[in-house]
Amino acid sequence: MSEVFRNTVRVRFKHCDAAGIVFYPRYFEMLNDVIEDWCAEALDWPFDAMHLTSHTGIPTAELQCRFTAPSRLGELLTRELRVTRLGRSSFSVAIRFAGAGGQDDTRMTIDQRLVCVDTRTMAAQPLPAPVRSAMARYLVPAAA
Repeated sequence: MSEVFRNTVRVRFKHCDAAGIVFYPRYFEMLNDVIEDWCAEALDWPFDAMHLTSHTGIPTAELQCRFTAPSRLGELLTRELRVTRLGRSSFSVAIRFAGAGGQDDTRMTIDQRLVCVDTRTMAAQPLPAPVRSAMARYLVPAAA
């Protein structure tokens, strides 16, 4: 059984539109935050070391999302991250945003592919071995 990275985010006033629900571009900021948190907390690869010391980045190459229910000002959302594919220089994740209602309270699902690059040239490069190994803990077993 693979691990799932989870953390929470409170829906703040800055995330909402005039109707008091999350304005969809703000979800993408929350998405980047969960990737940054996962790298720092689970992979021991914080963005400051990644970008400033190693001259490495993991920009998004592909992104698909589905909005299934609104999120409102003041709610606490849980973000869940699983790795669905782990290549030499790229990886894919499935991320779910959910409210307090549990499995039936999905607000948004995301499939995202990121590529490890040298930020000086933007050329793809292999994921660092310790990072790739840490990511493997979150890899969802392939369907039979």
